[in-house]
Amino acid sequence: MSIPFLPNTIFGRPEWLLLLLLLPLMAWWRGRTGKAPTIAFSTAFVLREMGVRTRSARGGFTFGLVLISLTAAIIALARPQKVISHDEENTEGIAICLTVDVSLSMLIEDFYIGGSPVNRLTAAKRVMRDFIRGRKSDRIGIVAFAGAPYYPCPMTLDREWLESNLDRVQTGIMEDGTAIGSGLAAAARRLDKETIPSKVIILLTDGANNSGKLSPQDAAKLAATLGVKIYTIAIGTPGVHMIPLPNGRVITSGRQEFDEATLQAVANIGGGSFYMAQDLGALQDIFDTIDKLEKKEIKKRTVSETEELFFYPLTLAAALLALALLLRLTFLNAAPMTVTT
Repeated sequence: MSIPFLPNTIFGRPEWLLLLLLLPLMAWWRGRTGKAPTIAFSTAFVLREMGVRTRSARGGFTFGLVLISLTAAIIALARPQKVISHDEENTEGIAICLTVDVSLSMLIEDFYIGGSPVNRLTAAKRVMRDFIRGRKSDRIGIVAFAGAPYYPCPMTLDREWLESNLDRVQTGIMEDGTAIGSGLAAAARRLDKETIPSKVIILLTDGANNSGKLSPQDAAKLAATLGVKIYTIAIGTPGVHMIPLPNGRVITSGRQEFDEATLQAVANIGGGSFYMAQDLGALQDIFDTIDKLEKKEIKKRTVSETEELFFYPLTLAAALLALALLLRLTFLNAAPMTVTT
């Protein structure tokens, strides 16, 4: 039974509230008119001098305290309880390692956000941030690679910390190059430490493997033996581009080609898919597709717990009853006082 005006509060034993119906009867019984006196005094004013006038009004005050005390005691017997509800999710989630190319060619500005040109790495981080925000039950980490891999962010469930570490995904930290095989192997090693059954690598690169000692295919086979699925994405447009460097210099990329065959082979070995993204919309669609493909069923259940509140009305009842007794025996003593002559 819920309690009006008190949200999330119920009575555990509401049948005790029926005792409240007796309180008006007690008040009526206490205030009813008494019987007529047996002996009539013609000079009643003489009796007035025999003692102090009874403090009936004050006696009514103490009786009111007793009634309120009984009300609080009955409410305590009804066991008021605060209901604490929360949802529990029953899912193991997925471990996802975003493996991002940070070679100098990722600074080519052939993507657009809001009509303004941005480089490939900025566009990739924009889409990855949205992807991260939508994967609330998954452990996600980041591996970046150029001529060698490095780890901007370990596997975590902390979305805010993960997003802040996207700023560490940048060019110029490692020697230049495109070590796709080394990046895949680093991501696979990270995922191998996870106890979650479902593990995924999303590889994003704009070039062909030209660094590292491990081929992309061999790295993919290593990941597959660890139960890791691999999605590969080629980002950018082919051709000759200018690369604006952070120091203000501008260099040419040379003619850029994508090794689509290698990326397709890696995806096939890893049981995933290969995608090509030449603009921001296509890149967003690819991540949306992967997001839908790698969904785990989340089972939710509502758990309700109760916190007992009877102590509060019980304490109030005891305090009011003690106050009524104290007043009755001291300041509001209604008995006539003896008059001495």
